[in-house]
Amino acid sequence: MKYLILDYLEATCARLPEKTAFADESSALSFAQLVRLARAAGSALAARVSPHQTVGFYLDKSTQTVAGFFGAVYAGCAYSQLNLRHPAARIRAILDTLACPVVVTDREHEAALRALSLPYEILLIEDLLAAQEDSAHLAAVRAQMLDIDPLYVNFTSGSTGTPKGVIICHRNVCDFIPCFTEIFGITERDVLANQAPFDFDVSVKDIYSGVFTGATVEIIPTGYFTQPAKLMDFLCDRKATVLVWAVSALCFITTMNALEYRTPETLRAIMFSGEVMPIKHLNKLRRFLPDAMYVNLYGPTEITCNCTYYIVDREYAVGEVLPIGVPFPNERILLLKEDNTPALPGETGELCVCGTAVAPGYFGDEARTAAAFVQNPLNKTYREIIYRTGDLVRLTEEGEMVYVSRKDFQIKHMGHRIELGEIENAISSLEGVERCCCVYLHEKGKILAFTAGEADKAAITAGLRDVLPAYMIPNIFMSVEAMPMTKNGKIDRNALMELYASKKKEARRG
Repeated sequence: MKYLILDYLEATCARLPEKTAFADESSALSFAQLVRLARAAGSALAARVSPHQTVGFYLDKSTQTVAGFFGAVYAGCAYSQLNLRHPAARIRAILDTLACPVVVTDREHEAALRALSLPYEILLIEDLLAAQEDSAHLAAVRAQMLDIDPLYVNFTSGSTGTPKGVIICHRNVCDFIPCFTEIFGITERDVLANQAPFDFDVSVKDIYSGVFTGATVEIIPTGYFTQPAKLMDFLCDRKATVLVWAVSALCFITTMNALEYRTPETLRAIMFSGEVMPIKHLNKLRRFLPDAMYVNLYGPTEITCNCTYYIVDREYAVGEVLPIGVPFPNERILLLKEDNTPALPGETGELCVCGTAVAPGYFGDEARTAAAFVQNPLNKTYREIIYRTGDLVRLTEEGEMVYVSRKDFQIKHMGHRIELGEIENAISSLEGVERCCCVYLHEKGKILAFTAGEADKAAITAGLRDVLPAYMIPNIFMSVEAMPMTKNGKIDRNALMELYASKKKEARRG
């Protein structure tokens, strides 16, 4: 049977038409209003855009943006959110890859978009949402839609410097979201507080969990993540019950002591992903919200948000690492060593995934699709595509999976094979260290550690002697006030290296 995201939206609308579906700082949409506006926008887009094309969106996250996304879907298209804070060259590269027939913006950002001098038609979201619905045209488009049609395209960083557009289909999301909401008990009574930008796949869990269950999604203004008091007031006043956030956003709360100002006691579930959760930050959250369910989610964009989960069921000491847990239903996990044989307990392997939630590949990029989405080497009898994540995971003697590091963060130093993630975890566990990131300077053969917090080099080095062999202790340390972050909420290693290079230049001039 064919399942489309629009089926989920319309079923919830029929059941809960007047319930608030999405709200932001200044507006709210019921499910009935959302469907009406989306069908209006879809009618306007369908008159200009052919099915199976991608519509770009250049505007801040808001209730209007969500309505625009669903408008693109009603028109038989996929949508792709552009990040307003990205440089013009990256936005052009993304739009050129997508060959977008139109780009949607709003009056606030129209001038900035036109200043990019793009060869694409620009439409205003205000005009789309005010258009007349063309039911006959929408019905004709809908009749031709398949669940393998693209739903959205999210762009991630590429190792070559060219962004990779991950295609996610209706089928991918329709497979994942019912499992996700059932496991964590998300219902129409919940209020999901959306932290993630709409061009980051963490937001997919907010948007579609709300659409599928009837939960309300409260869209937190991006600026509140530099204003801890406003952020806590928002969570408390909106009575948030579920957070599905990046690790860095939760660490912002604990680092700024925001919970001491005001604690959102309605929270019942706190889920995190994107990076390894530092135990000291997790424990601080648990002191203020001891009754909440804490969930470690793991998985890249290419497998539709997440492929494993671990519900924290005990206290963890500083220095321990949370397991990444068990696979979601209908997903199979393989840990493959370099020779493509399965990793045994105590061994490390690359985590690979197969199942319906695995994306079809990268938009307009056959070479990188072929490199990452490959035949299962353990299956010699029929076609079975797996996605190679590039993440190294260790299978413990107890049978638990623990994230180690990225495959490209594994180094050879002084004759030893080292995972930079192990060093980062050891440093992060020390008193006075808030966050840590390590890189390897290949030309010098030295390990460089960036740290945020009060601890200095001498204290960190002394603390590491008790937990790491001498060859794993970083040769160079650089203290930063705060870790720079990528748009996806991960530590920005390129920005850190620019800081390091700048400091070296200053030292030479001095």
